[in-house]
Amino acid sequence: MILTRIAAVSFVAAVGLACAVLAAQESSGDYATDLGRVYGAYQRMLAMKEACDAAAPAMRAANDRAFAAWQAQHQPLVQELQRRVTAMIRLASKDEREYTRNLGKYEGTILEERQEYKEILFGLGSEELRGQCERMPEQLKGPQADLSKVYANELQTIRKRR
Repeated sequence: MILTRIAAVSFVAAVGLACAVLAAQESSGDYATDLGRVYGAYQRMLAMKEACDAAAPAMRAANDRAFAAWQAQHQPLVQELQRRVTAMIRLASKDEREYTRNLGKYEGTILEERQEYKEILFGLGSEELRGQCERMPEQLKGPQADLSKVYANELQTIRKRR
């Protein structure tokens, strides 16, 4: 689920939006790994939006509109991913108390990873990050931001499990 720092920096520098690098990779065929890839891509999109809000406040209104449209398009998929992550945590837990503890642990890890990704974005430098933020509305409309297409192989693996 975690992108290495090197892969993340290369990813951002090459694409500018957190989706396309993993598309070139083959699906692992493993449910948990592929679920992590797709859900991680969604979390990186959230991190990009949050970083842009901080780094390019003048673009916030345009990015808010574009991101809201992107989220609306991806809402069913994101809900599915969240259900699956929650179900996987529940299955790995022996009782409700352990489930609650595990859920908190994994949610905390996800937030930490998102924060780390934002730090990587801020590490690009203000000019580079602002440039990416200015391109965000158009990029969110492009094929590299369509999680269902970018991660079609991973979603196929994920959806084999009901």
